[in-house]
This record gives sequence, C-alpha cells and structure tokens, in this order.
Amino acid sequence: MTGRELLLTPTGRLRAPWRLVLFALAVLASFVLVSALLDPALAAINRAAGTRITAVGWREALALLLAHALMLKWVERRSFADVWLDRGAARARVVTRGFAIGALAIGLPSLLLLGVHWLAPERSASGSWFGAAALLALTLAPAALFEELLFRGYAFQALRDGIGVAGALVATSLLFAAAHWQNPGANAEALVNVGIAGLFIGAVLLATRSLYAAWAMHFAWNWTMAALFHMAVSGQALPTPGYVVRDAGPDWATGGDWGPEGGAAGALGMIGGLLFLARGAGRRGAFTVRPAGRGETTA
Repeated sequence: MTGRELLLTPTGRLRAPWRLVLFALAVLASFVLVSALLDPALAAINRAAGTRITAVGWREALALLLAHALMLKWVERRSFADVWLDRGAARARVVTRGFAIGALAIGLPSLLLLGVHWLAPERSASGSWFGAAALLALTLAPAALFEELLFRGYAFQALRDGIGVAGALVATSLLFAAAHWQNPGANAEALVNVGIAGLFIGAVLLATRSLYAAWAMHFAWNWTMAALFHMAVSGQALPTPGYVVRDAGPDWATGGDWGPEGGAAGALGMIGGLLFLARGAGRRGAFTVRPAGRGETTA
C-alpha cells in the first residue's frame, strides 16, 4: 500500500481513522478558542450584573459546532448535509417526531411504574413549576446537543464510512455508556441501559436522517423525566419544586437512584421505540449506506 492509499480512499477522500484524528484536534482547538472568547465576556457580565452565569453546556455545544464547521467547511470542503445538520434535516415535522419519540419512550414506562406504585410522588419545597421547567430546558438542551454532536455527528459519520452502520452504532453506543460511568448511582444495569439508549438515539438519527431529530429525542427524554415527573436524570437530581417522584419498587424495574431509564421499564420503552423505528425505517432502507449524495458519504 502506498502512502497515498494509506491516507486516501480511491475517491480521494481522507480515510475514516485520519478524519477522526483531525476531528479530535478540531474539537480541542475549538474548546480553547470558544473558552478564550466566551469566558471573559461571561465574567464581565457576571461582575456587572452580580450573577454567576456559567453557560457551560452552551459553551461545549458551541465548541462542537465549530469543530464540525472546521472539518466540513475548511478541511473536507463538504456540506453540513453530510452530518444531517442541513436545513432539510431541521424540518419541523422531523424534529417534532424526534421529540415525541423521546417523550413517549420514557413517559409511558414512567406512568406504568407510577400506576403499580413502584414510583411514588412526594411533596417537596414549593416553587414555580414553569420556572423550573424553563430552567431545566436551558440546562438540558445544550447538554443533549453537546452529546449528540460528540457521539452522533461527524464522528458517527466517519465511523459509518469506515466500519459500516452497525459498527458505528455499536462503537458510539459503547462510548456513550462509558461517558456516564462516573454518574451518581451508576451500576452495570444502568450502563447497559445507557448503551441501549445510544442504539436508540442512533436509530432515530438513521431513521430521520436528522441530527436535530436525534437532539430533540435526547432532550425530550431527559426533560420529560426532570420537568414532568421530577425524577433523577442519569443519577443526577435536578430542581423539583412542588413534588418529587421517588423510587418505591424493586431497583431492577425502577432503576433505583439512577432513575427509570436505568431499569427494566426504561429498557422496555427503548426496545419498543427501536421496534417502532425499525418497522418503518427498514422498509425505506434507513439503516443501510446508500451511494454518496446529498447528506450521504462513502468510505
């Protein structure tokens, strides 16, 4: 194999491993640049207003967006359609579908657990439900965007080109689970469920050809647990004015301190969502790699 063949595909594109290396460097450079520009401005605003705004989630998401722009626009000279971040992928119907899938997949199992009294609501400190729900949205939306850009954006497409759709789904789902192993209450069952969640979100991405839909699904999943049910999200307790829903059943079903997404009920919700997606998307060939075109790539 010549040096050119080691670096480039027969079509002249960088091979997937080199693209991943460059993307990692772009991410590091973007974090440094965004922090250098944003942190002083936030510090000045905080001094003037007497606040303690951090905007960590938005800073991280912005850095990942910049890294995508660096790779797509300046390194590869390609379109955002290649990672399903183009205007067509942002259609309201597609994004709304992603949101609904996420909300129902965790909402229905949670209602079932409440119905059998394995989850129990309790009173908590009073406060504004709408204010807390809005604050949670501002916190959870950028966190979900950051994770989707990291695990199912450019890196996912590079892996897909290098090892295929199935390989990319498995690899990113394992990394997604590994990224959560230090969360409070993490255990084997919870991390297995996080891996299933990675497959589920990846299936939404492939079925809709929209990273916006995957983001909406991820955000809706977390926001439904935190804002509607006032439950822990991946082991992390969040503001719950008025009431809090606590574990009152077997941990294998409820997820214990991790929350319902870490138990059998959450797993069943995700498996049901996967079957729903597979039934429709399989007929359309959503889980196969088609010839390169708008939003599609080959290795």
